[in-house]
Amino acid sequence: MKHTTFGQKYAIIIALLCAVTPLWANNKHEVRAVWVTTIGGLDWPHSYAQSSHSIEKQKTELRDMLDRLKLANINTILLQTRVRATTIYPSAIEPWDGCMSGFPGRAPGYDPLAFAIEECHKRGMELHTWVVCIPIGKWNNYGCKQLRKRRPDLVKRIGDEGFVDPEKKASADYIADICGEIAQKYDIDGIHLDYIRYPETWKGRIDVQRGRENITRIVERVNEKVKSQKPWVKMSCSPVGKHDDLTRYSSRGWNARTKVCQDAQAWLAKGLMDQLYPMMYFQGNQFYPFALDWNENRHEKVIAPGLGIYFLSPKEKNWDVDVITRQLHFLSQEGMGHAFFRCKFLLDDVKGLYGIVKDEINRVPSLIPPMTVPARYTNSISLPQQPTHLTLMKGKAADRLTWVDDKAFPQTNGDYHLFNIYASETYPVDTENPNNLVATRLTNCTVDIPQNGNAVTMHYAVTATDRYGRESKAATTPAPNSSTDMEIPGMLSCDGKSLRLPRKAEASDAEYIAIESAAGNIITTRPYSTTNVDVRQIPQGFYVVRSLNRKGASHRMGFFIIRRD
Repeated sequence: MKHTTFGQKYAIIIALLCAVTPLWANNKHEVRAVWVTTIGGLDWPHSYAQSSHSIEKQKTELRDMLDRLKLANINTILLQTRVRATTIYPSAIEPWDGCMSGFPGRAPGYDPLAFAIEECHKRGMELHTWVVCIPIGKWNNYGCKQLRKRRPDLVKRIGDEGFVDPEKKASADYIADICGEIAQKYDIDGIHLDYIRYPETWKGRIDVQRGRENITRIVERVNEKVKSQKPWVKMSCSPVGKHDDLTRYSSRGWNARTKVCQDAQAWLAKGLMDQLYPMMYFQGNQFYPFALDWNENRHEKVIAPGLGIYFLSPKEKNWDVDVITRQLHFLSQEGMGHAFFRCKFLLDDVKGLYGIVKDEINRVPSLIPPMTVPARYTNSISLPQQPTHLTLMKGKAADRLTWVDDKAFPQTNGDYHLFNIYASETYPVDTENPNNLVATRLTNCTVDIPQNGNAVTMHYAVTATDRYGRESKAATTPAPNSSTDMEIPGMLSCDGKSLRLPRKAEASDAEYIAIESAAGNIITTRPYSTTNVDVRQIPQGFYVVRSLNRKGASHRMGFFIIRRD
């Protein structure tokens, strides 16, 4: 039985679950992912590409999805790329899946993977190719039949299903070749291995130790194949949601390490994985202790538990949305990311989840945590240098920033810099405050920041990020002429603990006040019933105060600065 320290953290969980409206604290670095399922067009596409018109329709579907995901500050797309021994890109190894064109084996008239990568990168999102490793579909379905013809030595039949046999050494090379082909051809950000385990229907007793070795052999070969080409490509997988039994909590016979031979925590320790997305489609004591176990054995890598948001559907388990929101609050508090399974249930706003994620959970952007550079490259890869020649052109509609970077996109080897923008009404811009982050992973060295009638002078900082996610020092726009804070009409008194509001006029119908960041994101709302507002839980920074009435009308009341030096 595996031991995990729970103690004080269990009390934190209980306190969190009992909290009615906890103040949301954003993390500057956080993976916010969603699985986009292509098998059967479950998430995308919802139409077939068979003509120039239908190709554009299929592309528009994805653009619209990504736009909405971007509004919710999702930063990682896990796109199902190898489906069932079939692909959604032109492969020299396996045939086309039928989800794109409507006909198995037939191309859709364009490269969906190349298109998806380009569209994700335009929006500052990472794209990880989701590769289904072991299952290859029904025995007589197209993908399985084609693989049986080409490589019968790799295929094992269990009932009416076909599988790549993990006990064959050649299987590791075969799956590694698929992943290597993707890494070689495409500007991907990650390879995401799904179902990298023994099937639960495996016939006969599995020697657990040997089984782990067989699955680990596949992971090792994929890692070697991918990292030797592009060491910045992140390796990840989606293990079964409970790593193993814990001292106080049983996995109830369903776990990664013992049941299906996924030694995922060891893969982190060995550097074979950069991220894990454990499929934690549970609640209560089947979720929280096991999430902590993953996090306590992360080995400085990224843990982004997958949340079963499909269980919100009345057709499934009809979970209350609070189950998911409390899990999200807990994961962020513990420094973990999150992943939604699957895209449709998020964008369909089942039980209001999309609105909660967009307006509360992910209300400001987040950077993806930097990955560990493989040891063999540490001496040859330097930290990114800050951008140079940063200039600001003020405008009524937008402020234009331009800068120079000698590793800006594109670079022939794919090892280019991306850029993050920070904005604040105070100088200098605090680049450690996530509320100041307004744009991430830009590929251009020019950006327009909309002002929307903002009369207050904004200050900016720009950082460069390399493909490993490591951030440079910030280049900043020039300092104000005065060494003291600028005089801003409407400045409200704040001592770092309490904000002093003007007394509400008798004729005013305002019932609430909203405190916003400089980027316009709501930090918290409070009843407008007193002239003193407790702001001790709000981070240092510059904020805007607005009044709100019952009809939703809003008026700016003023500004305030929180300092606690």
